[in-house]
Amino acid sequence: MSQFLAAIAARFREMFSPELLASSVASWGENLLFAVLTFLVYYALWRIVPILLVPVLKRLDVDATGRSFFQTTARVVILTLGLVAALGELGINTASLITSLGVAGLTIGFAARDALSNIISGVFIFWDRPFVLGDLIEIKDKYGRVDRITLRSTRVVTVEGKMLAIPNAEVVNSTVASYTNFPHLRLDVSVTIGVAEDLGRVRELLLGVVRGDDDFMEEPAPELVVNEINDYNLLVTLRAWLRDERQHIGKRFQLRERAFEALRTAGVDMPNETIKNLVTLPEGMRMAS
Repeated sequence: MSQFLAAIAARFREMFSPELLASSVASWGENLLFAVLTFLVYYALWRIVPILLVPVLKRLDVDATGRSFFQTTARVVILTLGLVAALGELGINTASLITSLGVAGLTIGFAARDALSNIISGVFIFWDRPFVLGDLIEIKDKYGRVDRITLRSTRVVTVEGKMLAIPNAEVVNSTVASYTNFPHLRLDVSVTIGVAEDLGRVRELLLGVVRGDDDFMEEPAPELVVNEINDYNLLVTLRAWLRDERQHIGKRFQLRERAFEALRTAGVDMPNETIKNLVTLPEGMRMAS
């Protein structure tokens, strides 16, 4: 028994001898220093390479959205390589670590399926191009300008100046309305007029609102259509094509106001639908009254 204890004590003295501890600390410190330096080199590349890609991609006629995708991909690849290289300098077997992560990835995948779905959807957005940076879009009543597209979310700046981070999976699975994919946009402004009004006169008044305005196109020509014929009014819509689709919000407000002023000045009746209650009294009550 005493020999066994002596052997254990000798083994401990050998493992924790000052010379061995000093050598291990020096070796570990050296590896740590090289790991930090390695990661710093990759970090510098992470900062520099996306910037250097810009003139190259511009020369290849890649648009802003494509440049953003390549820059994001380059950052992810460089950062991943930097982490693997730094772990390798620390003496960690990165091959076995990646294998272990692959096995554990099945469990992690279930927990992070939403994040993975957003990343895959982000790649689909870059590939399918339903919109590009700077486009004016509407997703589930969320309207604004596309500011950034990342692998996790699409950043949209609203007209109120709010930044919306919409998950890419929601973007891919929703109907996206783009206001700037085509060069022109049609504005529709609806008003109600009385059933006794002269449609020809109203048409001339409303078409005169856009006639001579350089912001609206002459071809296709503006038009006035009747949408509804009600008991007490007609719903008519002025349709005009806007040259610069990015001005559509301000020009729609302006067109609606100008249409109202033109009709009001001309004395055109613009009634809302009203309900008239007719009360019929019994014969005896009418006599008494």
